[in-house]
Amino acid sequence: MLTSHPEIIWDGRFNDVTSSADIAEWSFANPVGSYQYYIHGPGPVTDYVNLDSSFKNPADTASNQGVKITIDETAKWNGQTMLRTELIPETKAAINKGKVYYHFSIKTAAENAPTTTNEHQVAFFESHFTELKYGASGSSNTKLQWHVGGVSKWDVELVADEWHNVAYEIDFDAGSVAFWHSTGSDELKQTAGPFDASTSSNGADWHLGVLRLPGNADKDGAEDWFFSGVYIEDGELTTKIGSGAAGAEKPAAPASSKVASSAAPAATSSKAVVETPVASSSAAAVETPAASTTAVASSVAAPIKTPAASSSAAAASSAAPVETPVVSATSSAAPVAKPTAGAGSDAVLPEEFTINQFVAWLKAKTGKN
Repeated sequence: MLTSHPEIIWDGRFNDVTSSADIAEWSFANPVGSYQYYIHGPGPVTDYVNLDSSFKNPADTASNQGVKITIDETAKWNGQTMLRTELIPETKAAINKGKVYYHFSIKTAAENAPTTTNEHQVAFFESHFTELKYGASGSSNTKLQWHVGGVSKWDVELVADEWHNVAYEIDFDAGSVAFWHSTGSDELKQTAGPFDASTSSNGADWHLGVLRLPGNADKDGAEDWFFSGVYIEDGELTTKIGSGAAGAEKPAAPASSKVASSAAPAATSSKAVVETPVASSSAAAVETPAASTTAVASSVAAPIKTPAASSSAAAASSAAPVETPVVSATSSAAPVAKPTAGAGSDAVLPEEFTINQFVAWLKAKTGKN
C-alpha cells in the first residue's frame, strides 16, 4: 500500500535548459545541468538531441518542452557498431535506493520511424534488469515491449504519434520491479508486475534514449524517438500525467563553483580519501575533482567520493579503488612545534596548526597554564 507523499528526487523535464547546446556543456570535468551527455556520435549535439515544445506530450503541463533523440548511421560511440544516443541523469540523489519510480512519456512519429527488424533498447539500465525494447534482430516486431532481465512481460502496438506514459516501479531493497502505463492524458495504471529482478544500479547508469543493435543490410537514415515528463520520485506514485510532485534537486552548478566535500561529515581517519570507482573495460574515463583547500573545522578531514560513471562510458582503468591521502589544512598530520615555557617565550607557531597547538602556543607566550 502506498502511504507516503510523492517527492521528485531528480527532475529531467528539460525545464532548466533552453536548447540542446546547454546539454552539450556537460563533461566529466564540468558536470552541469540535469544530464550527462557523452554517448553519441561525432557530430554536433543538434544531430542527435533537440528540444522543442512540440516534442512533449501535450498532457504534460509540468514540462516546457520535450526532447527528440535521434540515431543515424553516424551515431556510433567509442568505436562500437551499434547506434546510440543516450542521456544519463546527472545527480547525487538516491535514485538507486529504496522504492522509486522512473517516469517518462515516449512516442515515435511516421517520419524517421524506427526499423522493426533491429532490436532497440530504450530507457534501459546498464545491467538491463528493466527496459523497453522495440523491433527484433532477425525478424520483425512492431510492439513496444517491457522487459525484465531480458524477458518480455508486457507489450503494446507502437503507433506513430501516440504518447505512451511509463513509470518503472523499482524496489532496489526488495529486488522487484513493476510497470505502470497509460496513453495520452490518461492516468497511469499498473499493467504488469511486480517481478523479482536483479535491481542493480550505481545511480549513473539509466540511459534515457535509444541503442539499436546492428542487423543485416541495415539502411542508412535517421530514426527519431521523443521523450517528455522525465523525472524520478519516491514516496507515493504520481499517476496523473503532467503533475509530478515538487521538491526536486536543482541541477549541479559548474565544477569551478563547487567546494569538494570539505564540509561533509568528518571521517574517522585523519586523511581524506579519494575513491575512484572500478569501471569495466568499456567504462568512461572519470576525472577526479581536486580537493578543496578550504579548511575543515576539525583536525579530521572528510572523505571525498568521485561521481560514479556509467559502466558504458569510455574506457577507463579497471584497477581497484585507489586511496589518495589528501591532508586537510587542519590535519593532525601537520608539523607540531613544542612551545617553551614562560611569558614572552620564543615559542614558534607552525604555519599549519590545530586549535590545540594554538592554545598551547598562546599559553606559552602569555605565561599562563
